Amino acid sequence: MSQQLLLSFKKDVSLIEPEETEQLVLQSSNRSLTFKQARSGLKTALKTLADGGATLVELNQMVQQDDGNFLALRFYVYLQKFSNLGWLCHSVLAEGKAIAIAVPITSDYQFPYTEVAVNSKYMLSRFTYCHQVSGQLLLESPLSQTQVLLLDWKGTALFSQLAKPYSCHELVTGIPGISLETVKQFVSLLLSTQMLSEASEDGTIQEQANTTLAQWEFHDLLFHTRSRLGRHANPSGGTYRFSGKIEPIPALKPRMSEEAIELYKPDLETLKTTEASFTQILEARKSIREYGETPITAQQLGEFLYRVARVKQLIQTERTEIAQRPYPSGGALYELELYLAINSCDRIPSGLYHYHPLAHQLCRISDRTETVEALLDDARQSIGQQSMPQVLIVIAARFQRLAWKYESMAYAVMLKHVGILYQTMYLVATAMELAPCGLGHGNSDSFTKATGCDYYAETSVGEFALGSQVKA
Repeated sequence: MSQQLLLSFKKDVSLIEPEETEQLVLQSSNRSLTFKQARSGLKTALKTLADGGATLVELNQMVQQDDGNFLALRFYVYLQKFSNLGWLCHSVLAEGKAIAIAVPITSDYQFPYTEVAVNSKYMLSRFTYCHQVSGQLLLESPLSQTQVLLLDWKGTALFSQLAKPYSCHELVTGIPGISLETVKQFVSLLLSTQMLSEASEDGTIQEQANTTLAQWEFHDLLFHTRSRLGRHANPSGGTYRFSGKIEPIPALKPRMSEEAIELYKPDLETLKTTEASFTQILEARKSIREYGETPITAQQLGEFLYRVARVKQLIQTERTEIAQRPYPSGGALYELELYLAINSCDRIPSGLYHYHPLAHQLCRISDRTETVEALLDDARQSIGQQSMPQVLIVIAARFQRLAWKYESMAYAVMLKHVGILYQTMYLVATAMELAPCGLGHGNSDSFTKATGCDYYAETSVGEFALGSQVKA
């Protein structure tokens, strides 16, 4: 553990001293520690940690002076316990003022303090990023179990320089008014929190030689760590964080047009007795990228949408409106919307439509405009075929349906829903002997241009091509 870094408790750790007792209680949101018959030196040290902090040397002196050497050794064990609980912060000081503080974000935290060599060069990990939170600059990385708050211009200046390999001596020379000791502490802090690595003579760092990390893109690893438990301390799950602050949006999107096409409704009871078995359908499922000369019909499209995405029932709960549909959805919120760019379909004119899942209708948005043509052409390129799909189903998400209830995991849940809907579409299309194909990517900006939707309120998150099969 560093002799120079300032040690302190996180803000959510409180020190409680019950009246007329010798006890002290340290308490966080999910843990508490009770010190029975705490002696004066220990009390002073714990109060110091809760009120700004001190260096390890200073804390040891407080305990040793009043409680003796034996309890000073025990205090070191206590510090390790605090670190393991994720309670202990480490700060870099410059002229007695903290310029950066490492704050744990996990409960099983270890701070592997690493000494630096003044002539060795160091460089930031490509996964380290800086953003503004509550008026402060915050450093984070999906490789780290900490956040580092930059509290002073000196920390910001040092951080910006480390985008390239620099030694501590070079950093001191390049930043006026900063001491070598401060630079060493700052570099050590970022090194110990896995935001920085020592650079080799050719300017590369160890993570670049790691073939596992090399295959992670920055945004993918960040998304993975922030949408699952383990490497962040953010609230997660059904927190209903906007309840009472923002009205939840309704389960059904308002009609986008009064020009609507009534769709065919199949007899599900008949299908139960005449269709192939589930196992046959599951085994026969595959992507089909070529289409028959006769396009898909309005009846087939109506049956497909009815079996895949219709609203069976709307339910008003205490907090919000939910629904029942053929595919599952987290919290029954059903944030996904279906838009159909029709290239060729018997009895339905080419153009762009929105599917109304309760009325089971297609609401016409536009003719086959340039932006609709761009959606179809993007799909053609994604499929890798010369011809466009007969029908392109664009899956959009009204993100706030999920974000109003779920925190940290909302976007990840939405992507799972897209996968669930893909599989439902594949199985229904296979049962109907149609040609289905889930697409790997699409252009969300083209979608918002075509529909007029607000990119941040509702935009595309998946695409699915559909058409008739080639006759054998």
